[in-house]
Amino acid sequence: MRTEHDLLGDREVPREAYYGVHTMRAVENFPISGIAISAYPELIGALAAIKQAAALSNMELGLLDQRRGRAIVAACEELRAGRLHDQFVVDVIQGGAGTSTNMNANEVIANRALEILGHARGEYAALHPNEHVNMSQSTNDVYPTALKIATSHGLQTLVRAMDVLRLAFAGKAAEFKDVLKMGRTQLQDAVPMTLGQEFNTYAVMIGEDQERLREAEILIHEINMGATAIGTGINAHPDYACLVCRYLNAITGLPLVTAPDLVEATQDCGAFVQISGVLKRVAVKISKICNDLRLLSSGPRAGFGEINLPAVQAGSSIMPGKVNPVIPEVVNQVAFEVIGNDVTVTMAAEAGQLQLNAFEPIIAHSLFKSISHLSQACLTLERGCVTGITANRDRLRADVENSIGLVTALNPYIGYAAATAVAVEAHASGRGVAELVRERGLLTEATLAAILKPEMLTRPQSLAAADQDGRQPQPIC
Repeated sequence: MRTEHDLLGDREVPREAYYGVHTMRAVENFPISGIAISAYPELIGALAAIKQAAALSNMELGLLDQRRGRAIVAACEELRAGRLHDQFVVDVIQGGAGTSTNMNANEVIANRALEILGHARGEYAALHPNEHVNMSQSTNDVYPTALKIATSHGLQTLVRAMDVLRLAFAGKAAEFKDVLKMGRTQLQDAVPMTLGQEFNTYAVMIGEDQERLREAEILIHEINMGATAIGTGINAHPDYACLVCRYLNAITGLPLVTAPDLVEATQDCGAFVQISGVLKRVAVKISKICNDLRLLSSGPRAGFGEINLPAVQAGSSIMPGKVNPVIPEVVNQVAFEVIGNDVTVTMAAEAGQLQLNAFEPIIAHSLFKSISHLSQACLTLERGCVTGITANRDRLRADVENSIGLVTALNPYIGYAAATAVAVEAHASGRGVAELVRERGLLTEATLAAILKPEMLTRPQSLAAADQDGRQPQPIC
């Protein structure tokens, strides 16, 4: 063991640990989730990038000597490369507005830098976690900036995962472009469409939300580094905020900008609320898609049975041969979690008081879970479900031919009243719509055949219905 000292007195710390007394106390104080901040490597990388940028800025301003500064930079580069992440042991849910996370980073970086300089861990007279690693900083600008950097990188990962899923649905849309089926509204037969149109809708929905995520990410490129305690910049050089942002841009590859009002930026969590809201939007829409997949594949004989999801595991411990839609089910559950996380972020952002929000750790935990789990859910849905979906073409075609909803296509030709009468009789007698139209002499056989051609039922009739010469009317817009 080695002895370290803080505000509360002396404390024994494991000699081999890179963390120090502040981290030790935080581990004891916050035995909440059992999840250490090391579970989020993007956050550790972001903290290291900030400490590196701060050291470079302070060296350029003449506030930090080159020897110590270079050692801090080297330690930060190691962290960003993935080293020593096991030394970040503070629980992700913690009091103190993230101070314990910031001190965990300061102590690990300081002790690794001490080793680089040839000193033993804990010899803080040579290089101190607060005096040198945390120079010109406060938890109140470090922690939210780290959260924004980590979230930005996480959102980029999520957008890429969503693109994998979007392309899978687009591929199925092309595969099923000629598969006619009945569309439904309120779970009742509506009008014909193609299975390709149905799957293309899912691709479009996901693509729209990718754009919403890209838009939301722009909001978190505004940072408050240089704000220090409450935004006044106390204990920081006048040029520090500009310099540290410039270095952070170079290190992270992100287009970060310094907030125009650092007092406002230090207390406002609105950007995190916006991000969380968009993540909820993604979750809601992907969950809706999974609901559709479960419904369309229900059966296989007593349900819709329109599509087949790939069988990935046995579905029951008692019913032989049963296969369940377990991949959509797990994605549904991720969506429920993300929606709950959004409530947590909302409450935490609202609970901030005066010049600081003390609840950013739970915001961080909630956002990171949502982003990570959604990313994995998209990849799991693509790999374990969408790419293996097949269509029950014969059943789909039979449903269209037997559906009373087919009469809707005849409205412009025979009128609503006559179409309703045909629908009522078809429903009561079980006979087909086309058969009854012929029997009543409402349309000629040629006209009826032209109207009810399967490929003509899934486009606007004014464009799809050919004239007597087989020509298509030209669109006006």
